Amino acid sequence: MGKRKKFVPVVAETPQSREPIRGRGASWSPANRFEKLHVDLTDIDIVDPGGTASVPSLDATERVPPIATQYFRDATKTIVARNQSPDVGFETSINPYRGCEHGCIYCFARPTHEYLGFSAGLDFESRIMVKPDAPQLLEAELSSPKWKPQLLMMSGVTDCYQPVERKLKITRACLEVLAKFRNPVAILTKNRLVTRDIDILSELARHGAVVVNLSVTTLDVDLQRIMEPRTSAPAARLDAVAQLRAANIPVGVMVAPVIPGINDHEIPAIVAGCAKAGAQFAGHVLLRLPWAVAPLFEHWLDEHFPERKAKVLERVRATRGGKKLYDSRWRKRQIGEGIFAEQIANLFEVSCRRAGFGERPKLSTAAFRRPQQQLDLL
Repeated sequence: MGKRKKFVPVVAETPQSREPIRGRGASWSPANRFEKLHVDLTDIDIVDPGGTASVPSLDATERVPPIATQYFRDATKTIVARNQSPDVGFETSINPYRGCEHGCIYCFARPTHEYLGFSAGLDFESRIMVKPDAPQLLEAELSSPKWKPQLLMMSGVTDCYQPVERKLKITRACLEVLAKFRNPVAILTKNRLVTRDIDILSELARHGAVVVNLSVTTLDVDLQRIMEPRTSAPAARLDAVAQLRAANIPVGVMVAPVIPGINDHEIPAIVAGCAKAGAQFAGHVLLRLPWAVAPLFEHWLDEHFPERKAKVLERVRATRGGKKLYDSRWRKRQIGEGIFAEQIANLFEVSCRRAGFGERPKLSTAAFRRPQQQLDLL
């Protein structure tokens, strides 16, 4: 047998974009590492098909989005994903969407879109796979006697409260199923839309079966708009923390990712602001740049922080052994190593101590039930 040809992890190419695209984190589509054929999109009509035509109904400063979002039906037959990663804190998760319109430039999940034949760049945030059958699949899974009650993570990969959820309500329907079975769930999101579902979350909270984590990366609105363009503004996320806490729903904050030279100095202010809003605990994760995320992030620095690029990349490499931009080893990938990683960890720990944060609550499976079995007994 001949040797198997390996895929090319990152194709060396010049980014096709000329400038940042309004409302998008990425501004180009790097080659898919699994595809043998890649079209170098240097044509302006392809890279920027929407142009900058004015729309009468919008303000003079508003423009037509250059890249329209497309939605595709994901006909998956299973909804619960399982992993064996020892450093993520959960074994099962639900992702109602693949790809994420939030457009966070740093998102470690971007390369998952390559398994679909898409790019980790613009495709990830503009071609969204939707799972309309997720609630029914979830109910079937929990109804099975093979299901062992356990924590389910929502947004284990992409945000379950991204913009289209406002219309489709797939996440809400999944939460209704979880509340019906009283199966514990943990949520991670950057969107205030989570407050829409306080009624369901409160019901789960009465059984010790829910915890919500708001991801707060920066308090700087200008940075948020270019780094994670379609997420809720920082003030809106703090408001979500306050609303959840007022409803007696356990709520914490994830300062993730921490990017040396970009937002690491904000750690004390973020932790203090979230504590004031009502957060009870916190966690942090260092910037992760797997596969195509690295060149996407480098190009983003060229576009927005060219004067800082060398310093930022130098410090990122320093947290990854000094040479690489990323180290995928278990646990090391989350916190890094070296003096800068230690400084970030120490700053975070001190900030949490000052805020009076406690431990993340452990959720309970004691109230789990299968409604159909109860009906069969009557």
